[in-house]
Amino acid sequence: MELLAPAGGFETLKTAVLYGADAVYLGGDRYGLRAKAKNFDSRELEEAVTYAHAHGVKVHVTVNIIAHNEHLGGLEAYLKELERIGVDALIMADAGMIDIARHTVPEMEIHLSTQASATNYATFEFWHRMGVKRVVAAREVSLAEIAEIRQKVSPDLTIEAFAHGAMCISISGRCLLSNYLAGRDSNLGECTHPCRWQYRLVEETRPGEYFPIAEGEEGTYIFNSKDLCMIEHLPEMEKAGIGSIKIEGRMKSPLYVAMVVKTYRKALDDLSKDPELYKANLPLYKEWLEMASHREYTTGFYLGKPTQMDQIYEDSSYRRSADFVGVAVRSCEDGLWQVEQRGKFYRGDELMAVPVEGEPIPFIADPLYDENHELIDSAPHAKQTLYMSLPTQTEGCIVIRMKES
Repeated sequence: MELLAPAGGFETLKTAVLYGADAVYLGGDRYGLRAKAKNFDSRELEEAVTYAHAHGVKVHVTVNIIAHNEHLGGLEAYLKELERIGVDALIMADAGMIDIARHTVPEMEIHLSTQASATNYATFEFWHRMGVKRVVAAREVSLAEIAEIRQKVSPDLTIEAFAHGAMCISISGRCLLSNYLAGRDSNLGECTHPCRWQYRLVEETRPGEYFPIAEGEEGTYIFNSKDLCMIEHLPEMEKAGIGSIKIEGRMKSPLYVAMVVKTYRKALDDLSKDPELYKANLPLYKEWLEMASHREYTTGFYLGKPTQMDQIYEDSSYRRSADFVGVAVRSCEDGLWQVEQRGKFYRGDELMAVPVEGEPIPFIADPLYDENHELIDSAPHAKQTLYMSLPTQTEGCIVIRMKES
């Protein structure tokens, strides 16, 4: 199966490529559903495509808003620009926009976004007849349903499905909560994630009186879902006929992208070599995934309808076992590495370098130099250039510090 990773900016794109993605998906500066991500303008997109293609990695661009009349004016020019740059595929959800793309850039590959809520074989086959080469399955379908879809649709149609990341309380992410509560349209990429907020009950004749919806002392987060994690079920996903597994997270950090892509890359490679090796390494995969920011994990709809156990009522916070403190930029002639610092640490602290292959390697942050190559005792929590020794020779290597348990 193809491993498709998120890229919220050039740094995370580079991280995804280096840590083993077969393809990346990202947003341009228009028409995408992650308005807050560090999306790519034309110049940045050209740089991204050049870098990815040089490493044998494909680039899929989201053009997946649910459009209103006002959004269609510049679409044709934008699509032609993406074609000129060399983008490998368009991810789209709106039927009218797909039709425009088929006539404007007929040679470009179109993938149907999960926003289109494709849940049955008739819908998959319909979109294939409309020129779509790949359908991203709605998150509400089970593996059994996907297996039936695979049997009944053209073998030329690829099925893509999410394997890891945040889940949405609404059907395939087509939510109106953000529109009503914050005036920001989630279907145009501006979701404020009100499903993660804490709610109280108000009785209409008693305005101003807020009654707790109690699951515990802190109330409840009634719309808050656990995160998807299918690391234990990759054989079942492959058997169902899924051709590409997708990682959610265009708003996530390089640490998240590195650890999740690294984990699924190793798991897929192990599974390809020997299913028993894959089974034996499941504890290692889980350990690595704990390092990345996440909520509690669930298998979503894949193995059956979710229950109340798939919701998190206590809070909406993330957890992780490691902090992201830096990324290696380049090696220097004196044997040190130039590191872009992302978190506070001190000279003498035990850190870990996360190589592209193999387990994280512990090392001591000593010596530690600032951008003027002067010896320092600490790296304040600010984005600055540092110089230090690393136990691996991997450009783009993520540097972490394990959190105290």
